[in-house]
Amino acid sequence: MKKQQIRNSLILFLTAFIWGVAFVAQSKGMDYVEPFTFNGVRSVIGGLFLIPCIFVLNKLNPERQTEYRTMSPENQKAGRKKLMTGGILCGIVFFVASNLQQFGIVYTTVGKAGFITAMYIVIVPILGLFFRRKCSPAVWLGVLLAVGGLYFLCITDGFAIGQGELLVFLCAVGFSIHIMVIDHYTQLVDGVKMSCIQFLVNGFLSGICMFVFESPNMRSLLAAWQPILYAGILSCGVAYTLQIVGQKGMNPTVASLILSLESVISVLAGLVLLKQEMSGREILGCALMFAAIILAQLPGRKKKERILS
Repeated sequence: MKKQQIRNSLILFLTAFIWGVAFVAQSKGMDYVEPFTFNGVRSVIGGLFLIPCIFVLNKLNPERQTEYRTMSPENQKAGRKKLMTGGILCGIVFFVASNLQQFGIVYTTVGKAGFITAMYIVIVPILGLFFRRKCSPAVWLGVLLAVGGLYFLCITDGFAIGQGELLVFLCAVGFSIHIMVIDHYTQLVDGVKMSCIQFLVNGFLSGICMFVFESPNMRSLLAAWQPILYAGILSCGVAYTLQIVGQKGMNPTVASLILSLESVISVLAGLVLLKQEMSGREILGCALMFAAIILAQLPGRKKKERILS
């Protein structure tokens, strides 16, 4: 059992690593294509990649298929309806959140984007108050630390927040809503299938915006093939599948703590791959926000599922 936990911990760390480096891919992709184009193409690739993953996971877990076949036709139809509804709703919210993030990355560093996006871990419990879910004292302390972290990370001497940081913060709010929608539907349907649908929905909606607001061309897409494939196959497809495998049998709090390392990895990836350095003030902001993330995940917090960066 201990070997399995070590193996799953390493799998989850690999997931966090892939997501952290994905911020670099998203930033580099903007050197060649525009935000809607990048997000639309990578989401379609991610959705298509998950289709064979679904078949593999079904082979590894045949009990779920047997259970589905023994259901009545009415229950099967109701299940498919819930899956489509959940996938479409998640896809719409994911479309808004992921494009806010993509536009924000144009105007800020990948390190800042990684930490501000991770704010969803603190925002989710606060949004839960509207559904009469109480927050623990640790969460409220985390909120205070997060506010302080945002100040040092984003607010300039003129007490103004940058355009990129504002867009990424709105993206964190969007991902918080996204997580709450996921939290509801993953209890009713297959999470990987729903993720596949949401990626395809996001790709469809981003594709419409791509042709309306941008000027995509094949030459630019081919020039951006590396960051697009990384964000599509590794970040969307591989990392999400690894998360499903790695979280099996793991303590939810430990799993969340390991996955939250993506924010730290995004800073290191930006420093190593893009030479994006941070000032002492910004490092202090990152430290405060990471402390807030850890506090928000202390025991007593309900497990939340996370899909994509």
